[in-house]
Amino acid sequence: MEVIEEMDLQESAICVAPAGCGMLLYNYFEIDVIESAHGRGAAVATGIKRVLPQNLVFSYQGDGDLAAIGTAEGFHAANRGENITVIFVNNGVYGMTGGQMAPTTLLDQVTTTTPTGRNSDLAGHPVRICEVFATLDGACYLERVAVNKPAAVVKAKRAITKAFQRQLDGRGFSLVEILSPCPVNWKMTPHDACAWIDEVVSKRFPLGVAKDVEDGSCS
Repeated sequence: MEVIEEMDLQESAICVAPAGCGMLLYNYFEIDVIESAHGRGAAVATGIKRVLPQNLVFSYQGDGDLAAIGTAEGFHAANRGENITVIFVNNGVYGMTGGQMAPTTLLDQVTTTTPTGRNSDLAGHPVRICEVFATLDGACYLERVAVNKPAAVVKAKRAITKAFQRQLDGRGFSLVEILSPCPVNWKMTPHDACAWIDEVVSKRFPLGVAKDVEDGSCS
């Protein structure tokens, strides 16, 4: 919300919040927020943006949402170069429904559906959304950040600002992936969960820009 206020976009911003941890965003964001079915955030955002191209349109999606149930919607929105922004929160689990394994769950990570740890032979490997989407011609800006310490939050804010600006400039699809702690489902203290992002999670999901097309449109 700070970025939206600083960019003076309160009157034009529209957020799409699918089912999941972000579904109650309308209680906290003083902008228009539209609910969508689980996994359909990018599809709904696409429709809104095509009808209201002058508005800033973004979806707020978790890893169970974007990387599993809504993989097709997000992937093809990026491939088409839809001029929308996705804020993708990666906490490695299905946070709202009880801490089940998500596509981003780390190998050997214990969840309610992987009580002995994620096994690659049974469940495959953690999906790196930024790297996958970076292969698509329609994606113009992709960056992975974290929010586990103040300096990281500043960088995350900068990345979101850049993604929104790319949309306002009509460049095409942008996505900011945010590594976020989930102390309850990770069975950790908040301090340990934040430290785990630096010590473990970011090794599988390295921070930084995955793609940035500065000149021209990707769509």
